[in-house]
Amino acid sequence: MILRARLLLFAVALAVSCPPLVWSSTTHSTDPAEVKALRAIRSNLVDPCNNLNNWKSGDPCTSNWTGIICQSTANDGYLHVHELLLLNSNLSGTLAPEVGLLSQLETLDFMWNNISGSIPKEIGNITSLKRLLLNGNGLFGSLPDEIGFLPNLNRIQIDENQISGPIPKSFANLKSMMHLHMNNNSLSGQIPHELSELSSAVHLLLDNNNLSGHIPPELAQMPNLHILQLDNNNFSGSTIPAPFANTTSLYKLSLRNCSLQGAVPDLSAIPQLIYLDLGWNQLEGTIPSNKLSKNITTIDLSNNLLNGSIPSNFSRLPKLQRLSLENNKLSGSVPSAFWQNMPLSGNKSLILDFQHNLLTELSAAFSIPKNVTVLLYGNPVCLSQTDIFNLCKPMDKQPTSGRSPKSNSTCGCNTNSGYEINQLSSSTCFCAMPLGIGIRLKSPGISDFPPYKDNLEIFLTKRLNLYRDQLYVYSDIWEGRRLKMYLKLFPSNTSFFNESEILRIREIYSNWEMTLPPIFGPYELLNFTYANVITTTATSGLSTIAIVGIVLGACLGAAFISAVVTVFIMRKLPRNQKRSKRRLLSSSIKIDGVKDFAFEEMALATSNFNSSTQIGEGGYGKVYKGVLADGSLVAIKRAKEGSLQGSKEFFTEIQLLSRAHHRNLVSLVGYCIEEGEQMLVYEFIPNGTLRDHLAGKSKEPMNFSMRLHVALAAAKGILYLHTEADPPIFHRDIKASNILLDSKLVAKVADFGLSRLAPVPDFEGATPDYVSTVVKGTPGYLDPEYFLTHKLTDKSDVYSLGVVFLELLTAMKPISHGKNIVREVNSAYESGDIFSIIDSRMGAYPSECVGKFVSLALKCCQDETDMRPSMSEVVRELEVIWRMTPEIDAISTDSVVTEPLDTNTTPSSSSVTGNPFSTLDFSGNSISNLYPR
Repeated sequence: MILRARLLLFAVALAVSCPPLVWSSTTHSTDPAEVKALRAIRSNLVDPCNNLNNWKSGDPCTSNWTGIICQSTANDGYLHVHELLLLNSNLSGTLAPEVGLLSQLETLDFMWNNISGSIPKEIGNITSLKRLLLNGNGLFGSLPDEIGFLPNLNRIQIDENQISGPIPKSFANLKSMMHLHMNNNSLSGQIPHELSELSSAVHLLLDNNNLSGHIPPELAQMPNLHILQLDNNNFSGSTIPAPFANTTSLYKLSLRNCSLQGAVPDLSAIPQLIYLDLGWNQLEGTIPSNKLSKNITTIDLSNNLLNGSIPSNFSRLPKLQRLSLENNKLSGSVPSAFWQNMPLSGNKSLILDFQHNLLTELSAAFSIPKNVTVLLYGNPVCLSQTDIFNLCKPMDKQPTSGRSPKSNSTCGCNTNSGYEINQLSSSTCFCAMPLGIGIRLKSPGISDFPPYKDNLEIFLTKRLNLYRDQLYVYSDIWEGRRLKMYLKLFPSNTSFFNESEILRIREIYSNWEMTLPPIFGPYELLNFTYANVITTTATSGLSTIAIVGIVLGACLGAAFISAVVTVFIMRKLPRNQKRSKRRLLSSSIKIDGVKDFAFEEMALATSNFNSSTQIGEGGYGKVYKGVLADGSLVAIKRAKEGSLQGSKEFFTEIQLLSRAHHRNLVSLVGYCIEEGEQMLVYEFIPNGTLRDHLAGKSKEPMNFSMRLHVALAAAKGILYLHTEADPPIFHRDIKASNILLDSKLVAKVADFGLSRLAPVPDFEGATPDYVSTVVKGTPGYLDPEYFLTHKLTDKSDVYSLGVVFLELLTAMKPISHGKNIVREVNSAYESGDIFSIIDSRMGAYPSECVGKFVSLALKCCQDETDMRPSMSEVVRELEVIWRMTPEIDAISTDSVVTEPLDTNTTPSSSSVTGNPFSTLDFSGNSISNLYPR
């Protein structure tokens, strides 16, 4: 019965997606100091699922406290906490410093919760710690130096938080470190060259931060480094270190969008290189013709300044899946050897993206096989050869999702009871309850999964000690450059896994006892679920399935009754009691990745909301400049009573901004729901809104280069939302007053209150093109097709941004005195009088660049969705205009890829003169709508 009870609790917990792992020894008792520490940890956490309900009484190790695994590891007669595993348990609150008292801890796992606050420096006291797993939370503040002195630490996963400040140099002391995952945060400053001393390091993932300076050449000395991923940082003016050409251990080098300059290095000496991404930089010169590794699957050199011809050696790479050379200055012919010499049998495919170059010839186009995609849009060859029309269509080829075929359904399984069909052979099939596992490949070395699906299945089943037919990969979905997949594991010749088998498999995944082959890179565990657990012991009474159903039904019924009672009581409570209740309700709301501020903290930050700290006001309420206890400057949007209470937009903004981390998006620091208040706390952006600047509220007007800089930065922020955010996001309210400018006039897109998640693939892998929704947005910026059909797409954001572009050019409002900006500019453009409506405060400007900018803006504002460019095409075209603009090298490039102008391509009109980024002074002005809703 004890075993049966444990199985029942395990099944119920998994079924409600708050999956605990309960395990302990049955002798001795837990060290009293650790019991005290665990109670302190519990008191700092908010647990809406009651997942830690059994932490209230008994002994942690002998009473099976959720997530506690104990061992007798010392000669003191006590049991000690060996692992604290609370993955994906819907916990919020903060990490108590008492966690440092768990002196024998080896694994600290709080992945995929809502934990906020800073990482306690006391973790540095746990000398036994091997795995620090805090990714997917809302942690902020700096990294404690003390962590750098843990002698046994071999895995740090703090990615997808809001950690800021520099990378501590003390991390160079982590001699056991193998996996350093700190991507998708706000880390800043120089990468310490001391990290090269991590001789055991295999993965160094620092992408999507705010790192600057140069890339330390010493990193090439790391003897076991397989993956170096630094995408989306700002190493402005730096080159790719020469020593990287001589490293022998790298499998993947990804330096995408890092503002790098210089030439593409010869990487032919890296024998195992399988993935190279140097796209979206300022690399120039020719592409080296030396032979690359024959194992390489992906080469991305797109959006650079490369010239010369396409090297013929690229056609001799047998495993190549994708070659991206678009948006460069490559000339000559397209080598037909790509599809004539390469082995392309089975499910292998090849994408050759040569869009927007200067290619003039393509031979043997008739022989291109079906599994080869050649993209030539924007090349002269499309004008000279009429037989290649299908290759000249504009297209952004993204990795696709795939689904494995469903197994035979002749067994007659009752799927409503959690059973599924597992056909182990052609003659036998079983109805069984599978174990579901969600994993994400964080840095795969492939661009197309199907050719490697068999390899992964063989490896996984061998490592898990299962038969091949026990594994079913039923979903694989690309999320940007990461690959999320869901697996089903079926028991062999029986209907159920027993408890020991479940725990064995989970331990392999949660303790990273399984390392995937380098082609797949590192993985992260997303979820681990089991529909039901059935014991084979014969007992009388109700079956476990029935018991689970009753318990779940009772839980759901109790939740429903509780909600009804809460609504009834809230209606009856006096006003002051409702306000005190508000704080209790906020603690049970699931909000990812942001800090929950107390009302007192907000009052202290603003001198009790003194009028002298007010910096803006709108229909929603007022905005205040605040100073937090740690000295950080913030903007606090305080809602007027009744304007945001219970507002869906309020929680939407919190949830979506917590997922998005990009230098061209405003960062959400936290929120406050207390004392009848709703407040949003953002990073402070000192230079107001784009609308303010265009309205002449700054002392100095914006010249053309500055306006183009703003357009490109805003477009990059929105492109990130559409393609890199997880999951992708449609903004739905892009306008000039929602684009803020920081101290260097770098644009940051704000206000996600109306945003919607992009559609996700259904079970068959098909992704809808739109989201059906009630029309919301701002008149003048609304996509006409969305307005008529209620179908929101990524092109709806393109339309709104096109209107912003027209504002940048004319300073007109979208709708003013009955005039619509799109119609007015279209009319002037068609009549050849476009320069008459350009904002006179812009000063001198290059007419050719302005003409191209106007043309792009009007393309974005086409009534028909299909006629508009994609956001990636918008960014690409802005890059082209940016490079044409004179004296571009004088402009700050914090977030924009730039290039000094070639003197042979100077446009005919006069260029912008003077310093385009002189400080703008807002003193004496009232900046309205600084953080508008």
